[in-house]
Amino acid sequence: MPPLGYLPLGERPLRRVPQLLIGLALYGFSLALLVRASLGVNPWSVLYDGLTRHTPLSFGTVSALVGVLALLGWIPLRQRPTFGTFANIAVLALSSDLGLLVLPPCRGLVARGALLAAGIAVNALAIAVYVGARLGPGPRDGLMTGTAAVTGRSIRSVRTLIELTVLAAGWLLGGRAGVGTVLYALAVGPAAQLLLPRFAYRGAAEPADPAQAPPPAPAQAGRGRRRDVTGTGGR
Repeated sequence: MPPLGYLPLGERPLRRVPQLLIGLALYGFSLALLVRASLGVNPWSVLYDGLTRHTPLSFGTVSALVGVLALLGWIPLRQRPTFGTFANIAVLALSSDLGLLVLPPCRGLVARGALLAAGIAVNALAIAVYVGARLGPGPRDGLMTGTAAVTGRSIRSVRTLIELTVLAAGWLLGGRAGVGTVLYALAVGPAAQLLLPRFAYRGAAEPADPAQAPPPAPAQAGRGRRRDVTGTGGR
């Protein structure tokens, strides 16, 4: 995998900011596709869907408010938001609501299955595009990586715990979980990983070919190794 850590906004912003915004817009639209398929959405969207059933707020507005609440959780974790973090909140809210506005409710299992497949594919592409811009994690991913750093637990275990909690809360509120939720969980990660090398921005000081990177310095005796916990953009 190419480097995916945060790079300052000042490095080639005309190249990276449009990529970030396009990726986030695609991500929000992919959520609308999954909602209209009515076969199950990703765990966070199950929560948004459940909350819309108990409030007069739109799907996008709920996603923005949940993003702000997740951002408040960064404070005790000593995480610092970036431009990408705030863009994540705003663009996802607008693009998901716009997608739901232009996409009518879908009837028929075949058509819904096609929407589900399209939603998963567009979501994976969107992740590769906006994460590849390397402008910082979204509020939900920052909460995950910050918790992992503070607790010393793996990213995998923290992410699983958070998403299972979110999924359970959304389901109890009436959010639509289903076969699409399972397919999303199984397919989107491998697909995004396959696409990431095509969109990941390489910093000016980073070699174009990872094989050209200098070998790591040998560990010195008596020094412990620091845990490397990195976050990528998003939900």
